[in-house]
Amino acid sequence: MSAAANRVVGAVASLALLSALFLLTGFTRGETWSAEEKALLAGMSLDRLPPAPRDPTNPVEDSPAAAALGKRLFEDVRFSRNQAVACATCHAADRQFQDGRAVGEGVGRGSRRTMPIAGAAHSTWLFWDGRKDSLWSQALGPLEDALEHGSNRTRIAVLLRSHYRAEYEAVFGPMPELAGLPQDASPQGDDSERAAWQAIAANRRNDVDRVFANLGKAIAAYERTLGFGDSRFDHYVRAVMAGDAAGQQALNAQEISGLRLFLGQGQCATCHNGPLFTDQQFHNTGVPPREPARPDRGRADATARLQRDEFNCAGAYAHAPQGACQELRFMVLDDPALLGAFKTPSLRNVALRAPYMHAGQFAHLEQVVAHYASSPKAAVGHSELAHGTGQHGPRQPIRLSEAQARDVVAFLRALSGPIVESRPGADRLAGR
Repeated sequence: MSAAANRVVGAVASLALLSALFLLTGFTRGETWSAEEKALLAGMSLDRLPPAPRDPTNPVEDSPAAAALGKRLFEDVRFSRNQAVACATCHAADRQFQDGRAVGEGVGRGSRRTMPIAGAAHSTWLFWDGRKDSLWSQALGPLEDALEHGSNRTRIAVLLRSHYRAEYEAVFGPMPELAGLPQDASPQGDDSERAAWQAIAANRRNDVDRVFANLGKAIAAYERTLGFGDSRFDHYVRAVMAGDAAGQQALNAQEISGLRLFLGQGQCATCHNGPLFTDQQFHNTGVPPREPARPDRGRADATARLQRDEFNCAGAYAHAPQGACQELRFMVLDDPALLGAFKTPSLRNVALRAPYMHAGQFAHLEQVVAHYASSPKAAVGHSELAHGTGQHGPRQPIRLSEAQARDVVAFLRALSGPIVESRPGADRLAGR
């Protein structure tokens, strides 16, 4: 063997020895976390996710028959004006139950991003502005929205009776007689649809509303079954808690650095906390409006809309028991912080759901992190991000180097996992 070859063999042997020593020492010890940090990590693991809270206004939420019916309704394009749009059009199973577009597109083009629905049963308020207070009421809104499904209440009720009567009655009991109703009538439609709605006798309007509400409750029963599966982050946390150094290799050094920044210097966990990485609240973070001439007022315009919604928790079709609807009753209405505020989305699977923010303003995660680090002023309302003015309480200005920002993005990519569909009520049966 030549001298050069001997040198190569020697170098390889030395590298192997160093690797072995590394595995036997520092590598096997894993990352060091304090007890306080471990508690934070454990609280963000899916293992700590409780069952979705019960909705007292939806008695069929854990019914397998209701979920099966809801899944079929979710995928049925016949409930749209053009016979081409279903819930699954914008909430596509192969795209994280969203659509990958900057703004939603149904029969028309909307002004906000389609929100993912996995884990939505854990939310008190639904949509970017929280204008709905239950999963079933949320399912109803797009059906009559002129830019989404573009349909109306009587058309939907008659379609349901024509194509799903047996399945409906197996869940909700006898369906009312709907013959003789105008084809297109709704209190939410255009002038002719509203006039047609008012011409219907009150008892028959009530029948239509009840069928319409039940359709939403069936869809909600299906949507409750959609949740998140384990990500590499969850495997890492379990390994940290168990002292399993080998298992801690689920995250690499850059991702662990990003996790530390996420919890600390980056202040991401201020709002993105808990097992779903969201506080379920509304914040103005100075995200630039999609249309500068018409900035979106967000939560500020949603509260009054929710109060007058006939399908809210206090409405006639919720049948809420006494003592329910506390969130609606004590909802904050006049806080200036609501202006320009939008709901904190879950960060689970965030790397698979570009573009970002409430109207798809940012195409890449790098742009999102850069936005928070730059902390711009809000176009409407007042941003919660610090500008060094002392107006933001304990929040400090976010300062991240380019390398640190890349580390945070690397960590966010480690939050990706599968979307899982469980049996209705399975989390409660499992004791979660």
